[in-house]
Amino acid sequence: MHEPPTAQETPAAPRRGKRPAGSHRLRLRIPLRLRLRRTRGRLLRRLSIAFLALTAALCTAAVVAYQLTEIPEPHPETVTQSTVFIDDKGSYLGRRGPVDRQEVPLSQVPRYVQDAVIAAENRSFRTDNGVSPRAVARAVVASLTGGAPQGGSTITQQYVKNALLSPEQTLSRKAREALIAIKLDRTRSKDEILAGYLNTVYFGRGAAGIQAAARNYFDVDTRDLTVSQAAALASIVNIPSYYEKAGSDPKVTAKLRDRWEWVLDAMAASGSITAKERAEAAFPAFRFYPPGTTEGQRQYMIDVAAEEAADRLGITEDQLARGGYTVHTTFDLALQDATTELVKDLKGRKGTRLHTAVVAIEPGDGAVRLLYGGSDYARQPFNDAVGGAVEAGAALEPFGKVLFGTPLATLPKNPAPTPLKLASAYATVAANGVYAAPYTVTKITRDGRDVYTARSGTQRALNEGDAFMVKAQMYGSKESSRAAEAAKGVVVPFDPAADPAARKPSPVFFTAGAGGGITRRTVWSTALDSRLTLTLALFADEPGEKKNTTVPAQLPNDPPPTESAEQTATQIWRLATA
Repeated sequence: MHEPPTAQETPAAPRRGKRPAGSHRLRLRIPLRLRLRRTRGRLLRRLSIAFLALTAALCTAAVVAYQLTEIPEPHPETVTQSTVFIDDKGSYLGRRGPVDRQEVPLSQVPRYVQDAVIAAENRSFRTDNGVSPRAVARAVVASLTGGAPQGGSTITQQYVKNALLSPEQTLSRKAREALIAIKLDRTRSKDEILAGYLNTVYFGRGAAGIQAAARNYFDVDTRDLTVSQAAALASIVNIPSYYEKAGSDPKVTAKLRDRWEWVLDAMAASGSITAKERAEAAFPAFRFYPPGTTEGQRQYMIDVAAEEAADRLGITEDQLARGGYTVHTTFDLALQDATTELVKDLKGRKGTRLHTAVVAIEPGDGAVRLLYGGSDYARQPFNDAVGGAVEAGAALEPFGKVLFGTPLATLPKNPAPTPLKLASAYATVAANGVYAAPYTVTKITRDGRDVYTARSGTQRALNEGDAFMVKAQMYGSKESSRAAEAAKGVVVPFDPAADPAARKPSPVFFTAGAGGGITRRTVWSTALDSRLTLTLALFADEPGEKKNTTVPAQLPNDPPPTESAEQTATQIWRLATA
């Protein structure tokens, strides 16, 4: 029987931390595949936790950024409106202002015009949340990789980019654009956003907004656009700097037509237009671009009307230009353009410059129907019709010793009256002595409201007997128009018992001027009846001895200046009174 070992015989326990010799042989080895699986699992868990944390952080940051984001006010240049001038029939004359833009409420934009733009630019506009995730992603990738700027933004994003933010293509600006677009979509109605977009988007030809585009491309108001015209304008928004040449460049026109077809197909597919409307749609005709030669002298009319409009409103011309007004003028644009074509072939002598001025006034009312102040405003901004101090010569000869009343009293003493003042004097004769102050503005509107309406100012400046005698002198003059008489084939003798103007089958032009024989320096030709008074003036100048000065020069003799003046004036008269 064995005795238990004594203390001395008990084996000493191994010290903590030290392995007994040979213990490594007893440990199991973990397979590499299992170790990798365990490591990958831990890594995935850690990555998942990090991703969730990052997502939570990003969502929190997005919520905070959204809450802190404010919708900025539109840039001043995007809300500045130009003032538009139109003729007596509503045709577009031109504008004044830094930007060609006139705002219109969405109620004045036909639904098919709205639908055309949506079909061309953002077909999900009515239902999306203001952003296109794909477009944003493309923009982010392009910004990070240095690629080309990406398009495809929603209408809301485009409005934010064009009107509320700078055009820079940075990642931070794109992110801000998206946030503002989302907030805009949540806080504004789709109609408000669409109205803002339509009033600021660029259409080419210098036109910002749908109203300016309608006038520049088709010479109509937005509310008068056809379905075909609406689809064309919607197509242009894609590349306005290229498509603005539509109608004058065959290649551009053909490419735009293809896009126009695509927009119309989309409108038909969405039910915006009927199958019949799609089948009947015809590609529209565009106003020629760039403007033709007749555009160059319209600025003379706009100058006069702008000065008058600003005076009537009690504001400066700069305030008028930026005010978004529509100035309705007395001018007949068709007559103006026809006059431009008729006088363009009149030439001066070598080394001289021939000036032509034409004024037509409605007697008894004062409305200026025609105001030709020069052929090209860019080369000569001075208006010969209202500012040209032309030698009177025998232009007032029919008045004889008639007693003039206010405001014509100073006219006989003026050796160089303007064509406008001379025409006003003869219009007074045509109205049996009643002077009507010439005016060019009939009405001014803003935001659809009338802010000014003209009232004719008349007063008696000649007694009826004197007015009758002036007419008698005109029709009895040896220098009466041979051209007008020959055109009718008859000459009715002057009957002192009746109004000479009423007895004539056609007005006879009284023609006179300054200088004699073949040395004419100025020629006037005037005709009148109860409907119209027309005065045409021809004069010439040449460079003076001092720099930037001119002196009167002789008119050309072949053909004789009186003949040129009468023939041209007669042609204009026929157009004006047809």
